[in-house]
Amino acid sequence: MALSLPRWFKLASTGIAAFAVATLPSKVFSQPNPEIVAVPQINIFQGIVLGMVQGLTEFLPISSTAHLKVVPVVLGWGDPGVAYTAVIQLGSIGAVLWYFWSDLKQITTGIAKAIATRNYSSYDFRLGLGIILGSIPIIFFGLLIKFLIPDFDNSPMRSLQVIAFTSIGLSLLLGLAEQVGKRKRDLDSLKLQDSIVVGLAQALALIPGVSRSGSTLTAALFTGLDRAPAARFSFLLGIPAITLAGLVELKGAIEIGLGNTGVLPLIAGIISAAVFSYAAIAWLLRFLQTHNTWVFVVYRLAFGIAILTAISTGLLQNT
Repeated sequence: MALSLPRWFKLASTGIAAFAVATLPSKVFSQPNPEIVAVPQINIFQGIVLGMVQGLTEFLPISSTAHLKVVPVVLGWGDPGVAYTAVIQLGSIGAVLWYFWSDLKQITTGIAKAIATRNYSSYDFRLGLGIILGSIPIIFFGLLIKFLIPDFDNSPMRSLQVIAFTSIGLSLLLGLAEQVGKRKRDLDSLKLQDSIVVGLAQALALIPGVSRSGSTLTAALFTGLDRAPAARFSFLLGIPAITLAGLVELKGAIEIGLGNTGVLPLIAGIISAAVFSYAAIAWLLRFLQTHNTWVFVVYRLAFGIAILTAISTGLLQNT
């Protein structure tokens, strides 16, 4: 008799948890290869593919950091480097601003009107304040990491094994949220404490492999929001965080330089990221109106297991 996805998930998660306990102590925090590899030259085709990976994985709950590190290595292109991926992230920033431009205008004017009329219970004011409060945790902890761990991009926390285990861990949490979440609330009922909870979850995305959209969607489901409103709030909440992070990384990219990468591959990556980011946002919002999140739970489990298997068999290095 065929197993349903929830039952399959419970069986798979049990085996994965046992595997994690056996593997984690000896391997996951092992120091990645400290040798610094020069940023490879990226051509236009590679730029388009990397932009597609960035665009699709930035807003689907599967982690853009993980895929931008794993996919080009698997394809034999080498790690494109933090500088290049930071710059093409501008395409994703442009896409989310483009898609939600009317929402942002409405929220901004609604906040101004609420302040002028002292109507602090209005929907736009509560939503805008929720976005502001929910953005504080990731900004605070992001700055704290920059201060305490200046070389975080090259730390063991960004190794492929950490990415694999965080991918698996968040898949289990998303599956649990899908199981226990009541999914009876819309954004009209959003409370400030909901925004803070989802904002704290967003800060977890500072750990590679977690996925900003995945952690916020999971937390929003735990608060009782329905899937589509949860995804919508996840996207709106991510605008300040993605924009600020993109600008900070862009500054670092300018200082570091892009190695042998030319202007055309860079432009191709940005445009590709913008197009696929917009498509991913539109698709996910429609998809979650009529579907659950089990496809992402299963994908994250498979992705994490594949990385661990490739490392254990020597196909990938734990860099």
